[in-house]
Amino acid sequence: MRFELIHEDKTTGARVGKLYTEHGVIDTPCFMPVGTKATVKGLSPEEVKATGAQILLSNTYHLYLRPGHELIERAGGLHKFMNWDGAILTDSGGFQVFSLSSLRKITEDGVEFNSFIDGSRHFFSPEKSMEVQRALGSDIVMAFDECTSPDIDHDKAEAAMERTLRWLDRCSNYKLKSHQTLFPIVQGNIFKDLREESARRTVPYCTCGVAIGGLSVGEPAEIMYEMLDVLQPLLPKDQPHYLMGVGTADYIVEGVARGVDMFDCVLPTRIARNGTAMVREGFLTIRNAPYAEDFTPLDATCDCYACKGYTRAYIRHLIKSDEIMGGRLLSIHNVRFLERLAAEIRQAILEDRYDAFCKAFMAQYKG
Repeated sequence: MRFELIHEDKTTGARVGKLYTEHGVIDTPCFMPVGTKATVKGLSPEEVKATGAQILLSNTYHLYLRPGHELIERAGGLHKFMNWDGAILTDSGGFQVFSLSSLRKITEDGVEFNSFIDGSRHFFSPEKSMEVQRALGSDIVMAFDECTSPDIDHDKAEAAMERTLRWLDRCSNYKLKSHQTLFPIVQGNIFKDLREESARRTVPYCTCGVAIGGLSVGEPAEIMYEMLDVLQPLLPKDQPHYLMGVGTADYIVEGVARGVDMFDCVLPTRIARNGTAMVREGFLTIRNAPYAEDFTPLDATCDCYACKGYTRAYIRHLIKSDEIMGGRLLSIHNVRFLERLAAEIRQAILEDRYDAFCKAFMAQYKG
């Protein structure tokens, strides 16, 4: 795996690059749809590919619990198992271990936790996370880290950061498959000094990419942007920077301006199933009454399957009738919306007009 930096915008930290993997080339900045359980919920691989997506994210924790990483390896690996021939990034399972289990015990060795499926007891160490991700055969493997909420104090955040760094060292010593690359994760919560310290000690482990974790977890947007501003000059310029768990248009536009190259989030498909479309002005709650007789597309400028063939009124009817097709159409549109946005961002950077693009987009979005 290697990263090629193509161009940097002259007035911001925005960059265009190409990430070369065994399963294809990824144009950055990019948005990665989330296929938590080896599928982007409700969509076929062909539908996802038609949105312009070049890389998917799958979930180590969920696939470990069901159907099991050994089974997926016997099937030929995650790419073959889910019939996706593009690149795949797997998260470490750390976030799910900390967020989905009310009963967990953190030690230096790892985390003991209960399955959200049947309550059975399991243990994840850095080595176990690497073992599972190695079996899955993803292109990008995430280091096992300790996630924290934004309301903890400095001492607890520092302790979690130190443990994450010790776990990173253990992850880096685990032998992955030849096509796999480990992305370390910078932590430090919302404390500037911890973010700087974490970045300084994480960068030596970076071989072809680095992730920024522990943001977009409930803190104000201004705090997230401040942390990205702190990290931007500290991260390696010749490697992609991945901001984990971010998928709203405004966060992506602002993140790119601060040197971020990769994003992922379940939001586009999750809100689609609840009847909400992403548009340039923000969010369109299609289940609302004003759209009952609106025979225009979700977005007249969009070229997705949903917008080319169906009206707001029809999609609202499907959502109100609890028809699966409604959520599917909105999911296609929302993922395509973010893939189109990423393409527009790349073009603006190449033309050295990203600052103007960012200001114009945010004015329309907030409006």
